[in-house]
Amino acid sequence: MADNRRVDLSVPSAARMYDWLLGGHYNYEVDQKASEQLLKVAPTTKELARNNRWFLERVVRVMAEEHGIRQFVDFGSGLPTQNNVHQIAQAVDPRSHVVYVDDDPVVLAHGQAIFDENDQSVVIASDMLETDYILGHADFKRLIDLDQPVGVLFNSVLHCIPDTAGPGDLVTRVVDRLRPGSFVVICQLVSDDAELRRQVTEMMLEQTHGRWGRVRERAEVDRYFDGLLVQPPGLVDVTDWRPNSELQQRQRSIEWTEYGGLAEVPADVAPTRQGTGTVPSPRTA
Repeated sequence: MADNRRVDLSVPSAARMYDWLLGGHYNYEVDQKASEQLLKVAPTTKELARNNRWFLERVVRVMAEEHGIRQFVDFGSGLPTQNNVHQIAQAVDPRSHVVYVDDDPVVLAHGQAIFDENDQSVVIASDMLETDYILGHADFKRLIDLDQPVGVLFNSVLHCIPDTAGPGDLVTRVVDRLRPGSFVVICQLVSDDAELRRQVTEMMLEQTHGRWGRVRERAEVDRYFDGLLVQPPGLVDVTDWRPNSELQQRQRSIEWTEYGGLAEVPADVAPTRQGTGTVPSPRTA
């Protein structure tokens, strides 16, 4: 069911922290202070946020231009900024439809103001784990036809989901509803440094009052792609995912990265996916 929480200005939000790291204006002092504390642990986190945003722009354009995707669902979409999914997709084809899903009250308020001017895009107020509610929502059904290919995005959000809530199971539930020829974007925060993973995870859990998951290892993210057809260049630091320029690649994070990629739903995926870790490892197209 939808989340109707009011804004609690005493608790930082991961979405608003991300907005601050990108130089946005939809954040509060509590978010700024939490972000500054995060930068003390991982000083290149602003670079990481920018690289993730550039990846989002590139991967949506690839789905729209090269694969003909005209409907998109963005789980845990975050605050609207420049070059949002609907703007990128509709620049390729103005008929493109986009559904955003988020439960942060600030995201919902600012997002709805933008989407009121665009009847082919909407934001659904929901915890992204509530897949039955989301896929059954009237606005979802109005804009998204699951009998046609869909581009689904889990962009920099699965690290916000604790292991007990099953981030991999969320991916499975959504992918099982997609027709072959659909595409799935997944990336999340990873680090090879066990101490950094521990520090950031504990700090974010404390700052957000438990609304956080875990910084993971790359092998754990690989499993989210089980049974899917991973597209070139494979699963990588998103800075290296089909970059537009060497300049963008030079501005990379050091302590941790956003890791993932783009995958297609093959014809045999629906009957074989039984949950995380029970189907073949990712295949490369």
